[in-house]
Amino acid sequence: AILTSALRRPDPEYDTDGNDIFAVAVEDGASRQLTSRKGPDNNPTVSPDGRFIAYTGFDDKGLGYTVTRLYVMAIDGSNPKLLAGEWDRDVANPRWAADSTGIYFTSGDRGSTNLHFVSLGGAVRPVTEERQQLTGVDLGPGGRVVAVRSTPKEPGDIVTFTVQQPLRTTRLTGVNDSLLATLRLGDVEEIWYKSFDGRDVQGWIVKPPGFDPSRKYPLILYIHGGPHMMYGVEFDHEFQTHAALDYVLLYTNPRGSTGYGQEFGNIIQYDYPGENLKDLMAGVDAVVARGYVDPKRMVITGGSGGGLMTAWTVTQTDRFAAAAAQYPSINWFTLVLTSDSAYQGLKRRFKKWMWEDPDEYLKRSPIRHAGNVRTPTLLITGEADWRTPISQSEEFYRALKLRKVDTLLVRVPDEPHGIGAGSSNHITHRMAKVLYLMEWFDKYTKPSGPVTSAKDAVER
Repeated sequence: AILTSALRRPDPEYDTDGNDIFAVAVEDGASRQLTSRKGPDNNPTVSPDGRFIAYTGFDDKGLGYTVTRLYVMAIDGSNPKLLAGEWDRDVANPRWAADSTGIYFTSGDRGSTNLHFVSLGGAVRPVTEERQQLTGVDLGPGGRVVAVRSTPKEPGDIVTFTVQQPLRTTRLTGVNDSLLATLRLGDVEEIWYKSFDGRDVQGWIVKPPGFDPSRKYPLILYIHGGPHMMYGVEFDHEFQTHAALDYVLLYTNPRGSTGYGQEFGNIIQYDYPGENLKDLMAGVDAVVARGYVDPKRMVITGGSGGGLMTAWTVTQTDRFAAAAAQYPSINWFTLVLTSDSAYQGLKRRFKKWMWEDPDEYLKRSPIRHAGNVRTPTLLITGEADWRTPISQSEEFYRALKLRKVDTLLVRVPDEPHGIGAGSSNHITHRMAKVLYLMEWFDKYTKPSGPVTSAKDAVER
């Protein structure tokens, strides 16, 4: 049989329970369902001895975010068992040990993703504990591991090591070595700071090459999307590009981020945007207090949920010289009616539908507070974006135009959500996006004007 996870219930567009695991017979294609709980089950992996199936999932209780856990069941689907129940981090990429005594998995924690092992008895131990991002992990004979590894100054390359000696890592590829040999990268510093309620929040500062702490630099606050995702220590070419143009860049994991446990990840349910903005502003305050940022030359940006938070921030404060909201959510009321994730995703952000409680949807929408905006704001969205359709950006753009706030709407043709991310149709669109951000930020932070012309660069 071939194991797969799939959603095979009637009216799947209304289904919030997620996938189940099926065994499909090779001989005749007959399908047998192995899991059936309320909650998603994915990533089925058969033990080498053929007795068990490991898989990931969780019991769905209607929360905005739930930690994904690791389970094991008999090969016929009987006796499902939760492993590592105390492990309060998302489990991904399960791979069996060669002797079928346990399972290796990757898990993100405080900005890093490392390899771990859990025995069938439930005991968890780390295999790697480095400041790194390990993705695409697979295991071969003799405990040989292969993975893609990235660090703050190292783009992803394929590495290998054994589970017995994880510190003896061999890099198998060096696809960016010739390019990196010609560049000066900015240092990346990890910081922790206190938010308004005493909660510890993690972030990172990317400094310009040749950083001089006696100078005053412009600052970019970059906000991640999701909101349930994790910024971390992987190499980011866009961050390094901005730093190379003499910006200090701050990125953080405010409440709602993954990698810090169930409570931290779900605390923003029914309060988004909300107190996560206070986490972001506390991070800005912490960097400004170091003395090398000019508080009059700070800008803000982010994509998707980060675009929402960018638009929301400029309705709440004037402290930023400019903003760039990338493929943002602007109006929860209309987003429910146009987004491809309306039922499965947006339903969890509100207790009721918008026709039952319209005030709740509007008060948490940037469009409701557009009359407060004085910050020059760029909006950039793909015309083929079905997650946060371009109509969202059009609403905010028109509102700012009516108020004569300096604004610009960049429509990216044939581009889905993310603009140059994994689903991108044109990698050149990601290059163009970065150039537009550069030009917009330079216009408001550098007296000499833009260093780069996005229009000229795109035409070239």
